[in-house]
Amino acid sequence: MSAAVAPHRFTLEEYEQIVHLGVFDTGPRVELIEGEVIDMVRQNQAHAVALSLVDRQLRRVYFEDHVIRIQSPLALGDASEPEPDIAVVPGEPRDYLTSHPRSAVLVVEVAGASLHFDRTAKLALYARHGIPDYWIVNLVDDVIETYRNPAGAAYQEARTHRRGEAVALGKAPTQLKVSDMLP
Repeated sequence: MSAAVAPHRFTLEEYEQIVHLGVFDTGPRVELIEGEVIDMVRQNQAHAVALSLVDRQLRRVYFEDHVIRIQSPLALGDASEPEPDIAVVPGEPRDYLTSHPRSAVLVVEVAGASLHFDRTAKLALYARHGIPDYWIVNLVDDVIETYRNPAGAAYQEARTHRRGEAVALGKAPTQLKVSDMLP
């Protein structure tokens, strides 16, 4: 008789205990997505440059009542702790000394090899957890994709922004030039 084989799905609490023990310190960068520990793709130069460019633009807008977190955990529900490239969260840095933020006003993923994953699993995760503004800096097609108005596991509004265009920050009147955020 053969036994059924199933992967172990981690809770956020279990994952954080394992991280605290240093289990993942020497291996690849990982994230907890819907209970699964996912190996993340290493950054190439274009990814690192895009991350810096987007960070620079966002810091010009968000500076007093928000924190811009770079590749830092978001605790979403009981089974996910992604580390988005950028998450803009309300408050001050010390507000998150005892726990990671549980939401964000904006999440940005820079995507090359991870484009499919960011458009599917990550998009569904962020929508389910009510992240109002999700951007993908798409290095493959040299565009910025914006997703707004989460509903279930999807977003009601999706737009693609090209060089020469601007991206609005949610419902705010501030707009950022796409070409200032693409390498």
